[in-house]
Amino acid sequence: MRVDAPAVCPCRCQALLYGDAEKPVETGARAAAPGVAEPRPTCTCDKKPCSCQKADVNYAFLHSTDLLPTCNGEITTMSFLQDVVDILLQYVVKSFDRSTKVIDFHYPNELLQEYNWELADQPQTLEEILLNCRTTLKYAIKTGHPRYFNQLSTGLDMVGLAADWLTSAANTNMFTYEIAPVFVLLEYVTLRKMREMVGWPGGCGDGIFSPGGAISNMYAMLIARFKMFPEVKEKGMAAIPRLVAFTSEHSHFSVKKGAAALGIGTDSVILIRCDERGKMIPSDLERRIVEAKQKGFVPFLVSATAGTTVYGAFDPLIAIADICKKYKIWMHVDGAWGGGLLMSRKHKWKLNGVERANSVTWNPHKMMGVPLQCSALLVREEGLMQSCNQMHASYLFQQDKHYDLSYDTGDKALQCGRHVDVFKLWLMWRAKGTTGFEAQIDKCLELAEYLYNKIKNREGYEMVFDGKPQHTNVCFWYIPPSLRGMEDGEERTSRLMKVAPVIKARMMEYGTTMVSYQPLGDKVNFFRMVISNPAATHQDIDFLIDEIERLGQDL
Repeated sequence: MRVDAPAVCPCRCQALLYGDAEKPVETGARAAAPGVAEPRPTCTCDKKPCSCQKADVNYAFLHSTDLLPTCNGEITTMSFLQDVVDILLQYVVKSFDRSTKVIDFHYPNELLQEYNWELADQPQTLEEILLNCRTTLKYAIKTGHPRYFNQLSTGLDMVGLAADWLTSAANTNMFTYEIAPVFVLLEYVTLRKMREMVGWPGGCGDGIFSPGGAISNMYAMLIARFKMFPEVKEKGMAAIPRLVAFTSEHSHFSVKKGAAALGIGTDSVILIRCDERGKMIPSDLERRIVEAKQKGFVPFLVSATAGTTVYGAFDPLIAIADICKKYKIWMHVDGAWGGGLLMSRKHKWKLNGVERANSVTWNPHKMMGVPLQCSALLVREEGLMQSCNQMHASYLFQQDKHYDLSYDTGDKALQCGRHVDVFKLWLMWRAKGTTGFEAQIDKCLELAEYLYNKIKNREGYEMVFDGKPQHTNVCFWYIPPSLRGMEDGEERTSRLMKVAPVIKARMMEYGTTMVSYQPLGDKVNFFRMVISNPAATHQDIDFLIDEIERLGQDL
């Protein structure tokens, strides 16, 4: 038997879309005083907390001290939080409405002058706090908007959002099973599943959720160094030879940043040449390894990239694995951007060879659309991460607890306090299944191919590199009419360099869409279109093309 979904009240939808302050007021209706909720029947039950409609609350005379845990603060707390949720729901609904702006852009000095953001000695009323919430979201970028293409992490997943709310309410820490029993178990289950998808038998190994891909990559460097020279943990860099790491010239800057943070030094990161598509050239990698060894340096890590930030290129992992095996070097795969393709039967071949890596970075907050932050570092050798990082803090990791101590995961992390990042991913995986993530990822790659096919031969466009992109990165120049007849040369290059920044600035001022741009090597500013938002459609891609042409035709 088919059950129809309940009809949604048009007034409720209008309130969510426009907000109480903006929705049309009926003629003759009495406007409520600012900060006063609509009249509600007073609660008469004795249940705490109850589910009845709450009494009328005037926030103009209330402060945070009137909320729980204050005595008899239940009614005020429930009413206040319900109003906060209404503000959030208004923002969520607007995020998916194409008639609303992606951004209400103001310059920094304008926002600083228009509102008082300063912190004061005296508390604000709850009425002012709710206004602060509305104002903050009014000027926030709608990263879930179908026409926001500016970053690798886009979209707004409802299940992921619900999970984030739940973990904030639980407000616990991930260092021991004692205080986060379910979350610790979910991290164990989820990391094992991710390692299975990498290709390690039975999901063997270890891992951790970290504050982002840069930290995950640094973990890999830390563990690789410890594996080769465990004495470095106690004695420091002075006790070991000069180490060198290798990564492609198109790799993420976090590899050098990690080397700086760990005392290895950025000069010890050797950049390997890439081909015209942005893939590391294995022969150059081997040549530079041999050179480094001849100079007396010790190669300890190769960081291959599965999905480079700009071109979306996948390094040839099998060839790199062969070289790492030959020279006994730790192989790390930075799959922060491209790791999600392991969910797709159609596209996972691009990571062939990843199963031979010693460690892998995978950011579900990118292609999989999990709310920020959600980054995993996966390690093939079990126990190595614990040995590398543990400090045996007796106030947390007592050895005479009454449960299996292997579930106290905090001592293998660099952090002490660690946010619950796993629940968003786990709950979304339960809601979508692997096939749901696969469909979402396949759709984004199909949209990228659609964009590529639309502009590759279109007047006014030039591709940065030949051929269909491997990931959702589509890199191109828009050539305004005034430049189309010009010969290649210094003047044309100088003028072309300014085109993308001006169009981007106009996009933000109109608030219609956002897409990033950058130079790379000898290539002047070009658009880097990336698609990871499952809400985007072919019509949104068409809109982007039309908008670029509208905003750039006079340049």
